[in-house]
Amino acid sequence: MPDSPVGTDAASVDKEMAKSRSRIPPPRHSDVYPSSLSKIAGVRLSGKELSTAWDVSIVEGRISSIDQHDPDAAVQLPSHDVLDGANRLLAPSLCHAHIHLDKCFLLQDPKYSDLQMENGDFQEAMDMTGKAKARFGEDDLLRRGRQLIEESIHHGVTAMRAFVEVDGHVQFKCLDAGLQLKEEFEHRCDIQICAFAQLPLFSGNDGGEEVRKLMSAAAQEEGVDVLGSTPYVEADEAKQKMNVCWISTLALSHAKHLDLHLDYFLEEHKQPLVWSVLDIVKDRNWLARQGKQITLGHCTRLTRFKDEEWSKLRQCIADLPVSFVGLPTSDLFMMRTPEGHRGTLPVVDMIHRYGLDAAIGINNVGNAFTPHGNCDPLSIASMGVGIYHAGAKKDAETLYEAVSSRAKAVIGHESTSLGLKVGELADFVLFDGTKSGWRSRKSIAEVVYDPATSRQTIRRGRMTAL
Repeated sequence: MPDSPVGTDAASVDKEMAKSRSRIPPPRHSDVYPSSLSKIAGVRLSGKELSTAWDVSIVEGRISSIDQHDPDAAVQLPSHDVLDGANRLLAPSLCHAHIHLDKCFLLQDPKYSDLQMENGDFQEAMDMTGKAKARFGEDDLLRRGRQLIEESIHHGVTAMRAFVEVDGHVQFKCLDAGLQLKEEFEHRCDIQICAFAQLPLFSGNDGGEEVRKLMSAAAQEEGVDVLGSTPYVEADEAKQKMNVCWISTLALSHAKHLDLHLDYFLEEHKQPLVWSVLDIVKDRNWLARQGKQITLGHCTRLTRFKDEEWSKLRQCIADLPVSFVGLPTSDLFMMRTPEGHRGTLPVVDMIHRYGLDAAIGINNVGNAFTPHGNCDPLSIASMGVGIYHAGAKKDAETLYEAVSSRAKAVIGHESTSLGLKVGELADFVLFDGTKSGWRSRKSIAEVVYDPATSRQTIRRGRMTAL
C-alpha cells in the first residue's frame, strides 16, 4: 500500500478503505454458483406419501414434471445439473413480505454502538432511529443491507419487499443504496423496493412539504416497485386521511403497489383508520385502474375486533386487492397498553375464519423497534404456533404459507404452492443436510415446529445458497 498522505492518520486511511470496500459489489451469481439445474432427484414433497421419493424436473426456471424417483435410473444420470435430494424435504422458498433494509443491525453495528436501549418503548425507538439516520452513509447502508440479504438468502428467501426511508434527513441515501442492492442481487433474490415515508406527509414544521416532494421524485424511479407511508404519525385524523389520499393517488399515477403501516396502537377507545382507507381506495377506483396490491402492515388495533367487525371488514374489502401483514416480533415488543394488553394480527384466523389475505413478516432485524430475532422467516412461523395456538398440521402448513406462498401473494409476487405444481416457479428450499438421519424433517409441520438450520436455497432452478 502506498504511503499515507501527509496529515492523514491511520484511522482515516482505514475508514476510507472500508468505505471503498463497501462499494465493491459481490461476485456475479454466475461466477460462484452452478448453472441451472435440470432436476432435483429423490426428495420428499408435502402432501405426498412419505415413503416415496420424488424427482422434480426443471425447464427454464419452472417445474416441468414431478415423477416418482427411480434409484436405479438415477445412477445413470449426469451429475453436473442434477441435485441429489438425498430423501430430504423440498418446499417452496421463503419470502419477506415486510422488512426494513436501511435500519437493520443498528444495535450490532460498531458505528452505532453508543445508541443502546434503556426504556424499550416506541418513542425511544423513534428517537434512536432518528439519531442513527443522521449518520447514515453509503458505506454502512450497503454493508448492513448486504448482510441482511445474504443471511436471508441462506435461510431460504428468494423474494422480499424491502422498505427504504425517504425524508429530509436522509434524502435519497437509503433509496439509492436499496436500488444498488436490488441490482446486485437480481440473480439471487427478487427485491421489491418500497420508497417509504416514515415521517408525516402533512404535519410538522413544514407541513410535510419536503417529504412529499422527495416521495414524488422517488415515485418516478423505475426501480421503485412500491410506495408506502405511515398515516398514524400524523397530528390528527384529518391529516391521516390526507396522508392516505395523497400516497394512494401517487401510487396509482405511477403504477406502483401501495403499502401502509396502519393502526399501530391497541387502545380500544381509538378508532381504526382501516375503514377510511378502504373508502379512499374505492373512491379512486383502484380495482379498475390497475392490478397493483394494497398491503396493510401492523394493524394491531384490529386485534380488538369482534366477529361482526371481522365479517364487516371482509365485506368492505370485497374484490379489492387488499391484504394484511402481521409483524409479531415488533408488534408484541412495541405495542402494549397500561393494562398490559398486547396484540398482533391473528393471521391464522384471518385466513381460515374470515377469508382474508394475510401473511406474517420480520419487519426489523437488530434495531430498537425489534432488538430480538433474525432474518429467518421460519422463526416467526414457529413463534406463530404459540401465538395463534396453531399446532395442528393444517395450521402449521398455513404458517409456512404465511412466510412463503401467501407472503409472496400479498406483495404481488408470483408464488410456488405448498404442493408444488407443474408450471410453477422452481423456487425452493431443501431442508436439512445429507447426514441428518432420522432427524431430517419429513413434513412442513416438522419444519414449522423446529426449523432446520441446514438449508439449500434454489431460485428459478439455480442454487443461490449452499
